[in-house]
Amino acid sequence: MSAITALETFDIRFPTSQHLDGSDAMNPDPDYSAAYLIIRTDAGDGHEGHGFVFTIGRGNEIAVAAIHAVRHHLVGWNVEELLGDMGATWKRLVHDSQLRWLGPEKGVMHMAIGAVVNALWDLKAKRAGLPLWELLSRMSPEELVSLVDFRYLTDALTPDQALEILRRAETGRAERRAQLLAEGYPAYTTTPGWLGYSDEKLVRLAREAVAEGYTQIKLKVGASLEDDVRRLRLARETVGPDVRIAVDANQRWDVEEAVEWMSWLAPFDIAWIEEPTSPDDILGHAEIARKLAPLPVATGEHVHNRVMFKQFVQAGALEVLQLDATRVAGVNENLAILLLAAKFGVRVCPHAGGVGLCEAVQHLSMFDFVAVSGTKEGRMIEYVDHLHEHFAAPVDVHSGAYWPPFAPGAGTEMVAGTLAGYVFPAGQIWSAPSAFSQQ
Repeated sequence: MSAITALETFDIRFPTSQHLDGSDAMNPDPDYSAAYLIIRTDAGDGHEGHGFVFTIGRGNEIAVAAIHAVRHHLVGWNVEELLGDMGATWKRLVHDSQLRWLGPEKGVMHMAIGAVVNALWDLKAKRAGLPLWELLSRMSPEELVSLVDFRYLTDALTPDQALEILRRAETGRAERRAQLLAEGYPAYTTTPGWLGYSDEKLVRLAREAVAEGYTQIKLKVGASLEDDVRRLRLARETVGPDVRIAVDANQRWDVEEAVEWMSWLAPFDIAWIEEPTSPDDILGHAEIARKLAPLPVATGEHVHNRVMFKQFVQAGALEVLQLDATRVAGVNENLAILLLAAKFGVRVCPHAGGVGLCEAVQHLSMFDFVAVSGTKEGRMIEYVDHLHEHFAAPVDVHSGAYWPPFAPGAGTEMVAGTLAGYVFPAGQIWSAPSAFSQQ
């Protein structure tokens, strides 16, 4: 038997604003950041649990403080008890009556709990000697259902319905695992499309994306209609007619503005319009989806919780569900969201535009293919070529696909040098920022 001895937190920031990596219509100068934690135990096996909340700079210290506020639920507690019933552990964290008041089940506190939940799953997978996607894929339908909090969901998804989905997917698990290992999981790239990039850089990166085997790229839009038309024309001329181009407004527009703006971009054969309006506006998304049909509406990276996702799919307000590994309360809640998507026949194309998100979310999509939806049809994971070198098990993306990780854990562990060098404000990269510009 072992106990948790410490929960350590770190404010990790990368000065990505220097090169406008990650820039879009609403976030012109992001510094990709992580409110990071390590769960340490006295087990003596060398295993630790790592997790994080993704932010884009200022305010990252608030997320760090929120993670620290959860420590009383962990330090001193029996590790085997917590990891042995992750459904009960999730409820214990999320249903804390005092912390819950800060949400409930949304905002910084909910994201912080998600980081802790993901760190516990990282520890559980390391103890099992398995990557998270495989650990989850080996669990029985009954074990998986026990992880989900069905409160507020049963008008759309009951435990029995979830069991039926998972039992149906049991058949063929081994074959799909073999297919995943042989083919990888489809990827698309946002690397060419950041709004702050020059036209020359857009064209160069779009050309490279096609050469690297991507069948879809994504461009940020919404700041200037004239610029959007010009950039999309350049992108379409560069990639040709057979490569899809999605666009992402990052919540820029009102409902009618979104419909009007997209009428000007439609001639470029758009794959989907992402976050056209406020991420909280379910009915607004539904109206945009109705007026723009058959153009798909995509959203999800800023959706607070499983309840909002339930309403989005019930209202027909999205056709592409973009769950995020660090926005909701961790693996358990994302499992609920995957089950909702499977119930309503909605394709899942996760958000991964941020530090560590590619490493983390690939596990959820691969698990979904093997053990939940059983399909990759029309599905792909976002990929951005930034900051992967800072992780102990960086993603393997080539030939337009994610290739399954084999390292035990959830992919959320940063290397020790990054924790020392990029901690804010004392790390060397912040005391000597010119070092970053030379990388």
